[in-house]
Amino acid sequence: MTDRTLNYLGLALVGIVGAAFLVLTPRFAELDVVLELTIYMIMAILALSLALIWGYGGILCFGQAAFFGLGAYTYAIAMFNIGESTMPLLLAIALPAVFAALLGYFMFYGRISDVYLGVITLTVTLILFNSVNSTAGPEFRIGAARLGGFNGIPGIPPLNIPGNKAWVVDLEGMFYLATGALLATYFGLRWLLASRFGRIIVGIRENERRAELLGYDPRAYKLATFTIGGALAGFAGCLFANWGAFVSPTIFGLAQSAQIIIWVIVGGRGTLVGPIVGCIGIQWLTTALGANQPSGSDWWTKLLANAPFILGIILIAFVLLVPKGLVPTLGDWGQALLRARTRRPATGLKPKQAEEG
Repeated sequence: MTDRTLNYLGLALVGIVGAAFLVLTPRFAELDVVLELTIYMIMAILALSLALIWGYGGILCFGQAAFFGLGAYTYAIAMFNIGESTMPLLLAIALPAVFAALLGYFMFYGRISDVYLGVITLTVTLILFNSVNSTAGPEFRIGAARLGGFNGIPGIPPLNIPGNKAWVVDLEGMFYLATGALLATYFGLRWLLASRFGRIIVGIRENERRAELLGYDPRAYKLATFTIGGALAGFAGCLFANWGAFVSPTIFGLAQSAQIIIWVIVGGRGTLVGPIVGCIGIQWLTTALGANQPSGSDWWTKLLANAPFILGIILIAFVLLVPKGLVPTLGDWGQALLRARTRRPATGLKPKQAEEG
């Protein structure tokens, strides 16, 4: 079976599973489960934004939460001022994209090395966190929207059907929207990566110097990749603000930035399915650890109740034991098993015939 056939089979499998999940889940699951699954879908879009930038573009961005938070705050502020969600949704995508383009221009055209690039993006996230966190006074408002500082912005109006403010998207509708957006993002990125642009950014990741000698400008391609990733993160931030009708400065926090990287590492860098699997798995585990707190006051029980500690152990285990990530490792095992089953002795006889003959 050729790699192209396996690729098509993988695409078909993702499409079938995704469509079945989209259609069947609201019919058989309770509303609270649907609500929980919705946030998983939104965070998976955020994971895909870093999967593109880091996994395929080779740009380690510690500040993906900055674009996510900008999208959420932009949507919230615009909704309180405009009242109809079409323009706020577009602004929530456009503003993080423009911010990513400006930041990326100075980083890539300034020939900033990978290590300093990670430091800069992390610093930007911390600056945004502290800036938004210190806007608690009543004087900090943009039009009709009060920023709220560390209290955040509550009561964010939901998305509505374009042009009809009265027809808002309810909780079940948010699940359909988030899942549909995740599927569209996945297949859109697959198309992008299969195009000439996608092949070039992968080539730049593998050997930037060689790509430059072939006539490509790595700075321009990195900038475009970084901007697309920022727009995707902003879109996920808009959906997040809708899901909880609330946004606070913690969205820019270090924990938020770190967990996006953990999703990609655990699921598998250089894939699109891997970050989705890593995101959903870790989000589910975090929720389960928070919901099932063991009782007791001994140090062992307190240790098991510490969700960040458990997640840290999982991350270290994956980095040391499964460095390629979950999905690529399972893929390698599957291919090895397939080759073992289809392998024939050099005589052309079946294994049993070969033993007898």
